[in-house]
Amino acid sequence: MPRKTTIKSDDQENELPEDEQSDGNDDGEGQTQLQVDAEYENRDVTKEMEESYLDYAMSVIVSRALPDVRDGLKPVHRRILYAMHELGLSSSAKFRKSAAVVGDVLGKYHPHGDSAVYDSLVRMAQDFAMRYPLVRGQGNFGSIDGDSAAAMRYTEAKLEALAEEMMADIEKETVDFHDNYDGTRKEPSVLPTKVPQLLLNGVSGIAVGMATSIPPHNLTELVDGISHLADNPEATIEDLMEFIKGPDFPTSGMIYDLNAIKNMYLNGRGGIIMRAKAEIVERKNDRFDIMVTEIPYQVNKSNLILKMADLVRDKKIVGISDIRDQSSSKGIEVVIELKKDAYPRKILNQLFKMTDLQTSFNMNMIALVDGIQPRLLNLKQVLEYFIAHRKVTITRRTEYELKIAEARAHILEGLEIALNNIDAVIETIKKSETKEIAHEALMKKFKLSEKQASAILEMRLQTLAGLEQQKITDELAEKKLLIEELKGILADTSKVLQIMKDELQELKKKFGDERRTKIIPHAVGEISSKDTIPNEPMVVVLTRENYIKRIPPSTFRTQHRGGKGIIGMKTKDADEIKIIRHTRNHEDLLFFTDRGRVFKLPVYEIQQSSRTAKGQAIVNLLQLEENEVVTAILNIPEKFTGQYLCMATRKGTIKKTPVTDFSNVRRNGLIAIKLRDDDALEWVRELNEGEQIFMATSDGKSIRFNQDDVRPMGRVSMGVRGIRTKGEDYCVDMDVVRDPENAEVLIIMQNGLGKSTKISNYRLQGRGGSGVKTARVTAKTGKIIGAKVLSSGAEEADLIMVSKGGVVIRLNLNDIPSQGRATQGVYLMRLEKNDYVASTSLITHEFDEETEVDAEGKPIVKPVKTTEEQEALL
Repeated sequence: MPRKTTIKSDDQENELPEDEQSDGNDDGEGQTQLQVDAEYENRDVTKEMEESYLDYAMSVIVSRALPDVRDGLKPVHRRILYAMHELGLSSSAKFRKSAAVVGDVLGKYHPHGDSAVYDSLVRMAQDFAMRYPLVRGQGNFGSIDGDSAAAMRYTEAKLEALAEEMMADIEKETVDFHDNYDGTRKEPSVLPTKVPQLLLNGVSGIAVGMATSIPPHNLTELVDGISHLADNPEATIEDLMEFIKGPDFPTSGMIYDLNAIKNMYLNGRGGIIMRAKAEIVERKNDRFDIMVTEIPYQVNKSNLILKMADLVRDKKIVGISDIRDQSSSKGIEVVIELKKDAYPRKILNQLFKMTDLQTSFNMNMIALVDGIQPRLLNLKQVLEYFIAHRKVTITRRTEYELKIAEARAHILEGLEIALNNIDAVIETIKKSETKEIAHEALMKKFKLSEKQASAILEMRLQTLAGLEQQKITDELAEKKLLIEELKGILADTSKVLQIMKDELQELKKKFGDERRTKIIPHAVGEISSKDTIPNEPMVVVLTRENYIKRIPPSTFRTQHRGGKGIIGMKTKDADEIKIIRHTRNHEDLLFFTDRGRVFKLPVYEIQQSSRTAKGQAIVNLLQLEENEVVTAILNIPEKFTGQYLCMATRKGTIKKTPVTDFSNVRRNGLIAIKLRDDDALEWVRELNEGEQIFMATSDGKSIRFNQDDVRPMGRVSMGVRGIRTKGEDYCVDMDVVRDPENAEVLIIMQNGLGKSTKISNYRLQGRGGSGVKTARVTAKTGKIIGAKVLSSGAEEADLIMVSKGGVVIRLNLNDIPSQGRATQGVYLMRLEKNDYVASTSLITHEFDEETEVDAEGKPIVKPVKTTEEQEALL
């Protein structure tokens, strides 16, 4: 009898008064009497709602919205992949209509709407939604512009090779199966995935009272992180972040703030800022374009462009003349043309602020543990659950393979017994009236099991051939070795972990790739100094007391040879200028110290000063040790083309190191060269294959040799001898010869004399020798203090000479005479008594021509000062 329930509220039952009950002849317009049978249950509506809603909530949480921490999949995705696996849609198979796949999933495993299944299938095939797609689609599967996929009757699909790795060994009893919705077949509770899918492709889902949002990551980094954790179970999240740097989105872009990423991994939740990759490109007529080539994850490109157009139309952003979408199958390319008088950096920052060129990703790493319990997990916990799942999977696979191997070995042992007693076996079978009698006779006479006896009765006569008998013997020996190996794996957890790591390395080899998303260590939200400073030419000046400043190159006007110069700067006490380098505000400089360390610093962070100012102490910019001084500064343009950095020391040691070793110079410095106790690093130059190295000493010796004479070495190596020095002699300069046919050497003496000499006058030698005479050093000339190699076209550059007293002179190289190798030169700079040349540098003419100056010769700078402009840069 069906149960009838009367539902009541907290204070009374929901029953009809007698005068309103129907008499049985009601026409349908009045109230209808509640029919109550003998068995009924009174239930409180509040309790009924609570229980029903809880049932609904658990169904959504466990069966729809949240992924399993082990395979990283929601039920619908797991069912789609398994159904495609059962249909034989491997990566090497032919494509199948998506409608067939959806129908199979609906009919066998997922009794829900077809659109939900198809949408899930489509997403797994979109390379802009999935970092590593699991389904390969053929046809229109949508676009990053928000276009919908074609109807399922038009598109076709099959599994990607990576998805096959998620179901590898599923037939080997590696995971549990349960009944499908109608009990007609079995489906896996979880996949035996080799892939850390939860972090690999990420997932998002809204359940009841909770939601999950996990970003995708790089496979190579995940494999390295999991392997490290397997070897070091006590590893911290900070340790794991040495391998897993942060999210890696399929649309590339940039993410900001390492601290935010760290907190996100520590707590399992948090937010990060994502930005598009946008570059300012100069075009003709002094105009600029903003080129967007990568956009943040989950941003609709079409809507993004429409938003930009709306901002321009509403005049909320001024200075944009056109927006073009030139994207193609090769990648995204959105071109934002700017008006002639527009400030590109300001407009770009406004776009970051007002559009989805900058957006955020909020992570909430909730997943199902043990298939039923939703938990908020941190990075380490997710990896630990994956490792535990793989250990169980590999163990169960090994147990299955052991069972199969032992069963086969058992049969082979029976066959071997039969072959060794073949005549008696045949005689026994011939004497038996029935198969069953023969079966019993074999078991009794030869002590065989039922399976062995059955295998002997089913054995073909061809097995009696000699080669066939040997195959059985060989196979049995092979199975025994396999059984021993499998038992060894089951007895040793470390072997299980090693198998897991080996399989991960295979995945890395097959599917691993480079990180797409660039991680910017610092946070956004503050005005960057770089944004407010024009990328103008600058001269960076460093003194021997480690004071530094930057000044416009127009400060130094060109003079004629023999001039007395102008005051370059006021030095501190007996301080003197040591290094001058010409560069631009937005470039980085590498600072090498006498102790063999290297630091990186943007030029704009150096204080801009007047010509006569002493500058600021460099210890305020670089983390130098006590008494550590900067001895060499190298320009690093944004597009560095050199293959090596060539370093030379005061004692004549030479070393070349690949430029890539210096691509990630930290703020607190790196070791550039290992030094002997009495030596110091002094010079660093960019070096390429086929070039030569020139070194000179204070006593007038020099040497020229091929760069091939110096083998490439790592940063922490010591180097080899470049030139041999004697007594008090020491190396005063090292330079690179890029054009041996036309190059000249500019020699500068301590007392202001100098000359230029053809490089061909210096014979090519092997490194390590004493060299040849490069100048006649006398009391009149003083020691050699510099040797610059001038390549073809050097006439378009000037020489800047700075004296100990701070006097600076700038000479056109055409004014310097060319003389023989052993001469003493002519006066380039007249010095006061007790003064001498302290530093020299070359500066090109382009730095004057591109710098705007006012009536007083001062550079024109366009600082951002207004409130509106400041806010635009946030």
